[in-house]
Amino acid sequence: MDFGLYQQQSMKLVMTNELRQAISILQYSTQELLSFIEEQQLENPLLEVKEKRNDDKLVKKSEVDYENAADWKVYEGEQTSPLDYLSKNEASLQNYLFNQIRFMPLSKSEKRVITYLIYSLDENGYFTGDLEEVASRFVISKEKALFDLQVLQSLEPAGVAARNLQECLLLQLRKLERRNETAEQIVEHYLDMFANKKWKEIAKALSITLEDVQSVADLIQTLQPRPGAIYNHEPSTYISPDVFIELVDGEFRITINDRLLPNVTVSRDYRELLDKASDETSAKYVQQKYQQILWLVKSLDQRQQTLLKVTDAIARHQEAFFKFGYEHLKPLTLKEIAAEIDVHESTVSRVTTQKYVQTPRGLFELKYFFSSSLKTDDGNGTSSLSVKEFIKKVVDQENKQKPLSDQKIVDILEKENSIEVSRRTVTKYREELNIPSSSKRKRF
Repeated sequence: MDFGLYQQQSMKLVMTNELRQAISILQYSTQELLSFIEEQQLENPLLEVKEKRNDDKLVKKSEVDYENAADWKVYEGEQTSPLDYLSKNEASLQNYLFNQIRFMPLSKSEKRVITYLIYSLDENGYFTGDLEEVASRFVISKEKALFDLQVLQSLEPAGVAARNLQECLLLQLRKLERRNETAEQIVEHYLDMFANKKWKEIAKALSITLEDVQSVADLIQTLQPRPGAIYNHEPSTYISPDVFIELVDGEFRITINDRLLPNVTVSRDYRELLDKASDETSAKYVQQKYQQILWLVKSLDQRQQTLLKVTDAIARHQEAFFKFGYEHLKPLTLKEIAAEIDVHESTVSRVTTQKYVQTPRGLFELKYFFSSSLKTDDGNGTSSLSVKEFIKKVVDQENKQKPLSDQKIVDILEKENSIEVSRRTVTKYREELNIPSSSKRKRF
């Protein structure tokens, strides 16, 4: 147990701020990356960020070439979407209701109460307040408060100001041009049993046939459970793909969507400071900020190149999916892609998180193409996502009067698609697809 000084060589990874920044940039979504660049612009006076103009060239690789990053082809496509020209309903639910009560023969006190009730509606059009509190606030009886609420419920859209789903459906049924008394009875007295598909008990209680209950179910499907939703003005959000995969003459073309990111350069106003810094402190500060910009540009370029490599590897592995459809999606793991492009598995995980790719089959998150493998008779294995597509297809094609049980779906998958899967797995995948059980899918 003597004290002493010893020399020893060792290797360890030091997580510098620059390395931590590069890892973060790799993981950021496009929106998060834009916010990060804005923060860097505020902290670094030398950093200049310019938004790409509409006439800027969108770089596109005709072939995947990681060494010659300058050999990029111009992508010229439609920059606006027809969705941008869709008209929006600018009227709020409250204004729509105010316009209706304006011309009704109501007293001032009634209008004051109904106005308060209108402001008590949530974004779905439901009344979320308390009638006793309303009565106390305006010094009226609870019966009078209920009457004012019923006046509000008589307005359009049908079902507005309901206090629960049952009342919302009833209000809409009672406003139909041809009222359905059976539907009103079922919603008013047997809604829970109806939702749990206990239709035989309902038919027996009301002395009607199962076909009558089925027709009521079809009618209720046409009602609006959220009457105020069409007036909800949350701005529409669109996903811009980070990468494009195109199939041209049987070959894939991978495109990095650089238009999403601004141009990051050194400000001309501060560039002269690099040479004209008078004292050592100023020179050191300017040089430090300049190095930060160089590292930022390098990290952004590394992010784009890694994204390109990963997407290209995915496209090669999932070639059959892009050409023939969902049923040909192969099982794929992060480890396989990481080994192929010679990076760590965590790097692949970061670069595929919240990154989207536009493909011949639609828009997908890159994470979508990674799934576990299930055993097949030929021993090759199939993707769990493909199995879900098979299950969805089988359910869509089944006889709704005799829906298939989970065990029968297992048998079909094994017989027609040579896929070995347990009933428990089919049940799990069916629930993930939001497909009801066979008893709740049955039509009469």
